[in-house]
Amino acid sequence: MAYTTINKSSDFFNALLWSGNGSDNRVISGVGFQPDWIWWKQRTGTNGHGVIDAVRGTSGTNYTLATNNTSAEFDWSSIFKNIQSDGYTVGTDSAINQSGQTYVGWNWKANGAGSSNTDGSINTTYTSVNTTAGFSISKYTGNGTGGATIGHGLGSVPHMYIVKRLDAGSSNWHVYHQSIGATKGLKLNLTNAESTSDIWQDTAPTSSVFSLGSSVDVNASGGTYIAYCFAEKTGYSKFGSYTGNGNADGTFVYTGFKPNWVMIKETSGVGGWRIFDNKRPGYNEPYALLADNSDAETETGASRNKIDQLSNGFKLRFQYNDTNGAGGSYIYMAFAEAPLVGSNNVPCTAR
Repeated sequence: MAYTTINKSSDFFNALLWSGNGSDNRVISGVGFQPDWIWWKQRTGTNGHGVIDAVRGTSGTNYTLATNNTSAEFDWSSIFKNIQSDGYTVGTDSAINQSGQTYVGWNWKANGAGSSNTDGSINTTYTSVNTTAGFSISKYTGNGTGGATIGHGLGSVPHMYIVKRLDAGSSNWHVYHQSIGATKGLKLNLTNAESTSDIWQDTAPTSSVFSLGSSVDVNASGGTYIAYCFAEKTGYSKFGSYTGNGNADGTFVYTGFKPNWVMIKETSGVGGWRIFDNKRPGYNEPYALLADNSDAETETGASRNKIDQLSNGFKLRFQYNDTNGAGGSYIYMAFAEAPLVGSNNVPCTAR
């Protein structure tokens, strides 16, 4: 089979860095594609995380979410203006473009605004799907009935999904991960260990739908929600688990590709959602940012629990409990730096 390297760092995912200049309507370019899910964070300050997606839209009111809190989506027009073909236009707010501050944006490709998916018992308002990348974004309105199902459009079983209520505050970001199963859950905005939960109706996802319980966080009658769903793709993405060894010569985790972006969460105890990428300081041992709080990246303290990003996986380099405690259980999600694609348009393992 012939292989080609995807243009830029990936046609599906890319991390982008910029320095703020305080100017309005500034275009941040260099993503390499028109992004459909954008997650950004101020690196040198304590402004929180921001999340925009093409399904909910990027103009008008009520479109921004923050992974480090439970707020409903809100209008923050001084931050984000619109999505461009190679990036996005931003405003003057310190959360995204303050002079003297630095920022990172993580960008995923779905398929634009999308259309309704009718595979589940609840029809989605919009579902945007990139089946090659194993990524979809769905917006839906809950019916308050346990056992409701939502069509994700992936055509294969999702390994991880994240659901957030849009129209009400005090709503957690709920996470399903195949390694802990549908009877338990995690919350992206909290450091809590995994806990028994009926959020997912104790029902594993299928190649067409995922299931919901009756919790108002995921399925209130009349409530509106966004779901980000991921299926594993060989050579591009991996959603797995590992056990820490409590040693500075830490656990090696095989992904089969050179990871561009990795997020790790301890499931057996309290620990933050630590995000690493290969664009921020140093290729190996990059600084961590935490999805659950607004801390700046730092070389000292808790964020020093770094990793080596290798050609076929990543290796833990500290004994810190959040990523490599002795006997601790951890989940992760990882995306490739530059996957190879075969003639059948399916990403393949690293060589």
